[in-house]
Amino acid sequence: MNAAGQQPPPGRGRRAIALIVNPAAGGGRAGRLLGAVGQALTRHGLPHRVERTRGLEHAAELARAAAAGGETAVAFGGDGLIGAVAGALADTGAILGILPGGRGNDLARVLGIPLDPVAACAVLAAGTARPIDLGEVQGRPFVGIASCGFDSEANRIANRTRLVRGNLVYTYGALRALATWRPATFTVTLDDQRTRTLVGYTVAAANSRAYGGGMLLAPAAELDDGRLDVVLCRQVSKLRFLRLLPGVFAGRHVHDPAVSVERAHTVRIAADRPFTLYADGDPIAELPATVRVRPAAVRVLVPGPAGGPG
Repeated sequence: MNAAGQQPPPGRGRRAIALIVNPAAGGGRAGRLLGAVGQALTRHGLPHRVERTRGLEHAAELARAAAAGGETAVAFGGDGLIGAVAGALADTGAILGILPGGRGNDLARVLGIPLDPVAACAVLAAGTARPIDLGEVQGRPFVGIASCGFDSEANRIANRTRLVRGNLVYTYGALRALATWRPATFTVTLDDQRTRTLVGYTVAAANSRAYGGGMLLAPAAELDDGRLDVVLCRQVSKLRFLRLLPGVFAGRHVHDPAVSVERAHTVRIAADRPFTLYADGDPIAELPATVRVRPAAVRVLVPGPAGGPG
């Protein structure tokens, strides 16, 4: 208690941190800023140790070990790393910390966490733990948006390119994918009750609003409503699709007749040709696949007592 009889901000000077870092995230940005992040944690009075990951499964192991030892597992990397750590902590009551170090950093954007990881250390010191939902595909967790079809091709190209850095890599991937895209037929089953068949570009199951470095694919999605926003993008000409793309950054595309959004707890997606389902920028499953939501599965440190935007 302080002099006014109030509890001090959670964890200030007390929270031990296990910093789980992917040094290669963001084209090496996380590795370059690791020293500055360590200094910031020390300034905030947060004892910490650093664990470098060898992959997502290794990150999950490190997170479970941290929680078992009473430490706060902090994911320092991209949304894929955050999803792996969040999945390891799900339903345990352990708290997840986030330091954005990837290219997109979309979960941090939605939660109001500073995109500068050094500045984000303040959230680890004085933030509030907020429960959020997780998505899951065949046992693999994700925090943001799982999508396929045109998005499968765009993600594959974006992940392989070394020509473009930062958020522009997703725009580059989309433009390259559009050049060779041909429509696909998708069958989407919502909560085992409603089936939609469409010819078009993309089907996405969104736990959060944003992906691809700030694209608001599902602008009305909430991280704590226990549902997925299912975005269906039907067939239009490539020229019209190209005109729709800039509107995704403001979420305006959902007003186009070619785009519809439904909500469900589970979504089964199949297609007339093979597609990889991507989530948080990484391949997560092959179609057909079922996406589920795990309500209030993990507690995340967010700015301020109100917990920031949803």
